[in-house]
Amino acid sequence: MPANLTDNRGRGEASWQWPSVHPEGRKFALIAAAASLGAALMAWETIAWPLAVLVLGILAFFRDPARVTPQGDNLIVAPADGLITLIKRVAPPPELAKGDGTSPGLGDAPLTRISIFMSVFDVHINRSPISGTVRRVAYIPGRFLNADLDKASDENERQHWLVERGDGVAIGFTQIAGLVARRIVPFLKPGDPVVSGGRVGLIRFGSRVDVFLPEGTEPVVLIGQKTIAGETVLAQLGDQPLIEGRRQ
Repeated sequence: MPANLTDNRGRGEASWQWPSVHPEGRKFALIAAAASLGAALMAWETIAWPLAVLVLGILAFFRDPARVTPQGDNLIVAPADGLITLIKRVAPPPELAKGDGTSPGLGDAPLTRISIFMSVFDVHINRSPISGTVRRVAYIPGRFLNADLDKASDENERQHWLVERGDGVAIGFTQIAGLVARRIVPFLKPGDPVVSGGRVGLIRFGSRVDVFLPEGTEPVVLIGQKTIAGETVLAQLGDQPLIEGRRQ
């Protein structure tokens, strides 16, 4: 039995460990650490100490903890850590609605959209809601309004994703930049395979992720609920039981 496999049948093993830091954040931490050291050598303590605290803040922001994803073909898991602020039926954005030759898209009919707001204290590594193939990654430049606002879905800088399972079921989700977010970083490209709970990208410094559920799928979460990326189940496509989790 591989050590990284855990399930509800007593198999696998797990222990507490310090969360790793994603490479995207290490360069910022090194710059802040060098600045802090330089200020300390110059005896500028009023600058050195705040910069040292900043290093810790950067490491915390870019932390990338392992997650155990519940397994089941019927499960749609949260793509982001954060707070569910909106659940409403809306038409998918054009970038996800229209077909492009590789997939038919989500269509123009309204779908249930779950919005997850990430504060600067949440983990900002985003994960895939389902297993499948990345069919679309569409970056749209825009404004930097408060990501908690409903209109941020249409006006802010954002990146749309479409992941399609082997049976044709597709999930669309959107990374949306917020007030202080200034870059959305993808880890995958169209054609890449991805597993449920697998890392797909990150957004720097406060943001939001919208998930569009397939027609006929009801959410099993509530507004005000906290989510854990790759672990919290947002909805179920069927009634298959949870079987096991994969540590990622």
